[in-house]
Amino acid sequence: MASRRARVTGFIRDFQAFILKGNVVELAVAVIIGGAFNKIVSSFVGDLVMPLVNPLIPGGDWRAAVIGPGIKIGSFASSVIDFLIIAFVLYLVIRAIERFKRKEEAIAAADPHEPDVQQQMLATLERIADGLERR
Repeated sequence: MASRRARVTGFIRDFQAFILKGNVVELAVAVIIGGAFNKIVSSFVGDLVMPLVNPLIPGGDWRAAVIGPGIKIGSFASSVIDFLIIAFVLYLVIRAIERFKRKEEAIAAADPHEPDVQQQMLATLERIADGLERR
């Protein structure tokens, strides 16, 4: 009985460690934000882009276009357009993040001889400890 309880407790502990890993939490947040972002993009395409495009298309709303018995080509095309918009926005965001990182790296590389904050704090603590030892 104790062996079974130890296995269950070990399993729960392992599962908790897995769930609380940074990658799993970050992935969960990304999925939730991705779902919300999907709604925004669908609304952007459906409510802003399509009212401008529909008058140019003969027959009106192309999202309702059907070929043959139930092949919803319009629905598929709208999904492709949503994907392209999401991919483009993600490309712009990642590009901006990379540009920001490059600027930070350039600032850090500008003066490599300047001691970092941790080294300065360590040196200060050593001087304080030396001063206390002398008393």
